[in-house]
Parts: sequence; structure tokens; C-alpha cells
Amino acid sequence: MISTENLGLSFGSNKLFAGVNIKFLPGNCYGLIGANGSGKSTFLKILSGEITNYSGNLHISPGQRVATLNQNHFAYEDVEVLQVVLMGYPELYAVMQEKDSLYAKADFTEADGTRASELEGLCSEMNGWEAESNAASLLAGLGIKTQLHNQMMRELTGSQKVKVLLAQALFGDPDILLLDEPTNHLDAAAIRWVENFLVNFNKTVIVVSHDRHFLNHVCTHMADIDFGNITLYTGNYDFWSESSQLALKLQQDQNKKLSEKAEELKAFIARFSANKSKSSQATSRRKQLEKLNLEDIKPSSRRYPFVCFKPEREAGDQLLRVQGLTKTIDGSKILNNVTFTVNKKDRIVFVGANELANTTLFKILMGELEPDSGSFTWGVTTSQSYFPKDNTAFFSDTSVNLVDWLRQYSKDKNDSFVRGFLGRMLFSGEEALKTVNVISGGERVRCMLARMMLSSANVLLLDGPTNHLDLESITALNNGLMAFPGTILFTSQDLQFNETISTRVIELTPTGLIDYGISYEEYLKNLGSTAQ
Repeated sequence: MISTENLGLSFGSNKLFAGVNIKFLPGNCYGLIGANGSGKSTFLKILSGEITNYSGNLHISPGQRVATLNQNHFAYEDVEVLQVVLMGYPELYAVMQEKDSLYAKADFTEADGTRASELEGLCSEMNGWEAESNAASLLAGLGIKTQLHNQMMRELTGSQKVKVLLAQALFGDPDILLLDEPTNHLDAAAIRWVENFLVNFNKTVIVVSHDRHFLNHVCTHMADIDFGNITLYTGNYDFWSESSQLALKLQQDQNKKLSEKAEELKAFIARFSANKSKSSQATSRRKQLEKLNLEDIKPSSRRYPFVCFKPEREAGDQLLRVQGLTKTIDGSKILNNVTFTVNKKDRIVFVGANELANTTLFKILMGELEPDSGSFTWGVTTSQSYFPKDNTAFFSDTSVNLVDWLRQYSKDKNDSFVRGFLGRMLFSGEEALKTVNVISGGERVRCMLARMMLSSANVLLLDGPTNHLDLESITALNNGLMAFPGTILFTSQDLQFNETISTRVIELTPTGLIDYGISYEEYLKNLGSTAQ
């Protein structure tokens, strides 16, 4: 068990936490949520002991081991991959290292023999005999092949290093597992493996993630950071999100009879009581939900942007034809004879191990890059709007304020119209007069989405639109794209985003492409069966 008592933390005049009393119990997975800047990562650092200048108390049950996901991807460049994973259990790793050094001595003494015997006992207690095979199993599950296990970390790609560090955190059956964005840079197969691992993990897990599918699948509770405090809610992310909005609706509807409100709440809870995450605890969670009353569910202070794409005209049947596109960058063939046709109202998610391939394809389709060979043709009735992975070029004039920045993309130049549009994207009042050099990555994304909304295009190309967004903005964008009547080509690491928007999956490979012709959900199922 890990808990806090009257915990507080301030940075100068900014009070991040005040009087936080919370308890995390074994067998549960807690999703730590909150608006950007609310202190999610900071709270994990307090729990891990990395930050100590807080007031109040932190309690961890005696003898319990805390494991964290290392965020420094270059921390072990000169260490072998398998050894990095073993280092996730420091006490066991120290015993193994000392034992190996003793046995390597040329002048092995009686005292050394006594100490070696002690170390063998400690190693056995910590399941050290199976350590290497367990570490190898974790790596294999995450997609790190056996031939990489004895290579140096510096020889791995960035995404492979992320997987190794995740295996390090999971290694050795820790009592308390703290994970900050564990699905970042993972492919779909690895994410599914991590989900299944955590669903079957019977210790305490506290996780920060912007992946709603992940939170829904693994979490038994949500820990919501709001107004400097943290409140626990039973259920997964969707239950928390919808229940908080229901609470707001019921609170605003003061004329509705209490009995009617109670019936609405009862029906709502019934929908979520059979949540599949942590299936072994489904019964106890259902009982907890059934005990909820109106006072237990509180409205959230979080704000959702309004995302709505309305095409000016409907596209004809001829959308896009791509024929034999090939492109080499820095000596590497990124696209190889890529051929496909986009049909009217297609919603295609592009997947693949090489994200650069998707970005290169999108840049070619938008005229930002020339292919080495091949061609593409847009239908004459199409109009395209593009969300690039790197939006730096759109904010090169750092002195312009948001009103003037958005005005350049609007047919209606009137101040009130532009400000109204910015207000939809949560830039109201003085916020709309901020210069672009001071806005965050998430705010830039919201500006880019506002620009796309103003274009009234009937074809949207979005390369990683969920990057840098908070959960509320991702949800709003997700809903906006689901309601869009046109054609969408996109990439995203958000599984729920992909599942709910796409109707078709295309994978770019070193030899061309695979057009699966199935839904994203079916694609994931195929991945799971292939991995097994």
C-alpha cells in the first residue's frame, strides 16, 4: 500500500497540491488524470521519492518495492539490453553482481565461500535463478527479439529503447508500479501486450496516460487531480468522464425531480458495471458502483474544446488515386511502389513500424515533397486540409497574437468572428491575445485544428493530431472527426481514436503497402493472434 497524508507542494506562489489524503491499494490500477500542468508527473515523482520537498507525509508499507518507468532513453547507452532489464530490481541485481565477482576471483577464500553462500540464499529468495529468463520473456513480449538482448542499448532504435525501459519497470514483480505515459512510442502489438500484463498484475499500479483505450482497459479507478487535490473514483476513464458530465447536467437541471435523476443515474451505472478491465475484480467494482448516489459523482472543472469540421461542398466519387510512389531519404527507401485508391467517405488509418513513411506519404500528397517516381491524382471536387506532424513553420512569426494568427486563415476577417472561433478552442478573453511564442505544444495543436475547421475542406489529412493534446481535447477531436461527413486519412497512436474513426487500415511496409480491408478492431485482434 502507498498513501499520502495532508500532502502539499508549491513552486513559488504556484500551489500545486494542498492537503492531499489518498490511499492506493494492492490489486487495483489507478489512472492518474488531470488537465495539462495539474501535476500528474510531479505526483508520480513524489511517490517514487524523486521529489522530497513536499509538506505532509508519504507512507509506503514496509518491505514493499516501488518501480518506476525511466524517462531518460539514453541512461544506459553502454549497457547490454538484458542487463538493463535486470537493473529494474536493484537489490537482486546487486546480489547477482557481487556473486559473479566473487566466483570470478582467482584466490577464492573461505570467507568468500561463506559470503557466496549467503548471496546464493538471497538470490534464491528473490527468484534470481529465473531472473534472466523472466527478463528475456518481458523483452520478447514487448517485441524485442532475442538477438538484441545482448547488444548495447546505443545500438537500438528509439522505440526499442522505450520498450527495454518499460521491461525494466515491470521486471521482478514490484509491489508498487508507477508508470508515466507507458504507451508512448509503442506499436499497437506492444500496447496490447502491456494492457494484458497489467490486467493480470495483482499489485498496485498508478499510471499516467493520454491513451483512453489503455486507461479503459487496465484501470479499476481514476485518481482525478483538480483544484490542487486528488479524488478517487471507481471505474475506468469513460465512466469517470461520462459520470462527471452527467453530474454537471443533473446539477444544472434543478427542476428535474430527484427520483428521475436517480433513475438516470441508475441506468448510467448499469451500463458501466460490466466493464471488462480487471475482470477478476468485476464483481466488487459492480457492488461499489451500485452503492453510488448523486452526491458521490461530482462535475469536473475540465473544459472541452468544440471541434466541428463542416465541408463547404460534398466531394464526388473520384477522391484520390496513388500509383507507384517511391521515395528515398538519406539513402534509405522510405516509400516503395506505394499504390492505392481512396474512395468517397473512406476513413483510412495508416499504420506501420516506420512513422517517417506515413509522414513522407502525407507530405507528398500535400505537395510538400516530390516523389522519386510514381504519381497521385486528387479528384477535381476535392479540397484538402492538412495537419502536419511538425507545425513549427506555421508559427515562425513569433510576435503575432492568436487573433491575428488565425485571421490569416479565415475568409471572415472580423474580430468577433475570429475571437469566437478561438473561444471554441478555449482561447477566450485575454488568452486570445497571447503571442504564439508563449503557447504550449497542446495550444499550438488547438490552433492548427481551428485553422483546419476554417478551411471547410472535404478531405482531412491528419498526421499525429493527438500528440501533445490532453484527454479532454483528444475526446473533443475524436467526436468532431466521428461526425465529419467527408474523407479522412490519418495517423495516431491513440487506439480508441483509431477504432472509432477509421473504416480501413493501410500499413506501409519496406516493400510497399498492405491494405487490410478490415476495421481497426479486427486489425488489432489479428495482431494479438499473430503475437501469440
